[in-house]
Amino acid sequence: MSARAIALAARVEAFVRQTVVPYEADSRRGAHGPSAGLVAELRDKARAAGLMTPHILDNGGHLSQRETALVLRASGLSPLGPVALNTMAPDEGNMYLLGKVANEAQKARFLAPLVSGEARSAFFMTEPAAEGGAGSDPSMMQTRAVRDGNGWRIDGRKTFITGADGASVGIVMAMADEGACLFLVDLPEPAIRIERVLDTIDSSMPGGHSLVAIEGLRVPGEQMLGAAGDGFRLAQVRLSPARLSHCMRWLGGCIRANGIASDYANRRHAFGKPLVDHEGVGFMLAENLIDLKQAELMIDWCADVLDGGSLGTIESSMTKVAVSEALMRVADRAVQVMGGSGVSGDTIVEQMFREIRAFRIYDGPTEVHKWSLAKKIRRDWKAAQGE
Repeated sequence: MSARAIALAARVEAFVRQTVVPYEADSRRGAHGPSAGLVAELRDKARAAGLMTPHILDNGGHLSQRETALVLRASGLSPLGPVALNTMAPDEGNMYLLGKVANEAQKARFLAPLVSGEARSAFFMTEPAAEGGAGSDPSMMQTRAVRDGNGWRIDGRKTFITGADGASVGIVMAMADEGACLFLVDLPEPAIRIERVLDTIDSSMPGGHSLVAIEGLRVPGEQMLGAAGDGFRLAQVRLSPARLSHCMRWLGGCIRANGIASDYANRRHAFGKPLVDHEGVGFMLAENLIDLKQAELMIDWCADVLDGGSLGTIESSMTKVAVSEALMRVADRAVQVMGGSGVSGDTIVEQMFREIRAFRIYDGPTEVHKWSLAKKIRRDWKAAQGE
């Protein structure tokens, strides 16, 4: 690991623990994520500390994935850490995508305000299941893009669009005759209407998750990423790093939750001794250490694959499954160790349990990733048989 990443991660951790954690009791943390005012206040403090968007370098470059893992893990020690430091989803993944595939004019207009932390973004892909729209299978996409003079007209409906409420930059995926396309749009936009912000189990992302109607959206041709039909290919650039960064951030959150549960188990006495000395409790905390270390190693392995130049589609699927399931066990045990305190809002343990439960679905549920891996097993077997 590079010295710069170690030093940067240490600064991020100190900032989160000392500056961000006290805001966890702030009343502006709502059911649909922290308010715009709270986000702005936290980001002002991150700028003052020289830690705004720490994973993107001053020259526009990006930390390696191994370096990013160390920094984003530190940012995730509080649910508000990624918000303060501008390492949160979906902005972190959107910045990565634009940094890789946008042209210079698009970067100046859409990427720069995201990197500075002045703007938030949303990625419009998932569609309502009740209407047969795209979810884990993007080929089911019903949102349509048709040529309109020198530009495009887009119509459709999207759902679970993280951060759409309050975002300034949108990336919209739609199907054209040529195939899937990605479009950059300024928000708010009258043709993109938030029907409602959904009530979901998680609450860490500003703007929550929205159901959105897109009606007669006109986008100039120069606001398309790549060329018509490039949408799925370009989305693959974002896919694996975005999956992995979720793992990074929530590993940090579960490290903190486990620390809180361990402290509780050492301080709390029952039946004549500290809880940690009861095997039923001590073994749960021991199992947490094992799961946390395995999650860390999986993340680092996948990061190395990405840093080697591979898209890492299979490796990121494996890592997303392994890490989300391991962290679910960690969060669940932390709640159990703390008993009634674990299901209260007095610590972040309860919230972390909710966040991780949602994480097992976000960026592809466990079952879809396993299905994809099983298909690879079948392909490899057939290839070995010469079929």
